[in-house]
Formats: sequence, structure tokens, C-alpha cells
Amino acid sequence: MVIQIRIDDRLIHGQVALLWTKELNTKGVIVANDNAASNEAVKATLKMACPKTQKLLVKTVEDAARIINDPRGKEMRIFVLTNCVADALSLVRNCPGEIDGVNFANVGRFDGSDNNTKTNVVTSVALNPSELQAARELVAEGVPAFHQIAPEDPRVSIPDALAKL
Repeated sequence: MVIQIRIDDRLIHGQVALLWTKELNTKGVIVANDNAASNEAVKATLKMACPKTQKLLVKTVEDAARIINDPRGKEMRIFVLTNCVADALSLVRNCPGEIDGVNFANVGRFDGSDNNTKTNVVTSVALNPSELQAARELVAEGVPAFHQIAPEDPRVSIPDALAKL
């Protein structure tokens, strides 16, 4: 069971590795990112950043969905990381009933799109038009969607934030 999908531009970093894996009490982390899955240097960097207490898989979004849906993982507490809303939406759609929530943590800073076209949804979430559409579609799927940088921070409702735009 996926305890949380975290959308974070940086994928694995100190806050994710040290705070979130402990807070969520996970034993496994899946990085669902097509680029990372095909780039050995990125994979090696992610492995170095992941705590030894976590089993790390770096997979394409499609392969990550297969793993999430595998009956052998139903009892595991899995933390999934993506770096864009579109990938999180794909996982939500392809893994119905398997995802407890989606955390829009740090999104849109390094996507290469024109900052003038981005909409600031909440602090540290600035979405280009296609990502904004993906966010609206993800919310429509009914999976809890929120913004929470660190575990001690309050959760901000993404559906409420989108409704104010």
C-alpha cells in the first residue's frame, strides 16, 4: 500500500530521506520517474541519498504502477516519489485503491517551463498549464491531495487551493 506519493522536484533529499521515511514508518521507497530509471548516474545519486533502512526502487512510472498493484506488496508501507503532477496522476489512475494520499510538496521550480506561465497554487507549488490541468484531474480522482513540506507543518488542502484560483 502506498502511504503517500510525494511530488518533489528533487525526489530524494535530506528532508525526504530522514524526516518523511521515519514519519511514514516505511521500509520501501519507489522513485517513479522515467528519466531517473534510464539514467545510471541519477540512479546512483538517488541510492546514495536514500537511508540504508529503506529498500529503494528507481522505476519508470509504468513499472512503478505494476509494483504498486502487485499483491505481494499489499501489506508493505511504501513511499513513492515523483517530480511532477502528471506522473502522480498516472499512478493514481493506474493504481486504484492503492494510494492513501498525494503530497504536493515542492513542484514546478525546475521543470524548464516559462515561469510567466505558471500559477502559484500554494507555497512552493507553481504549476505550468499542463501540470495545473493534471492537478485538477488528480483532485477529481478523489484521492486526498494536500501540501505539506515537513511532517510538523500543517496540511493545506490542494482541492481548496485550486478552488481559489
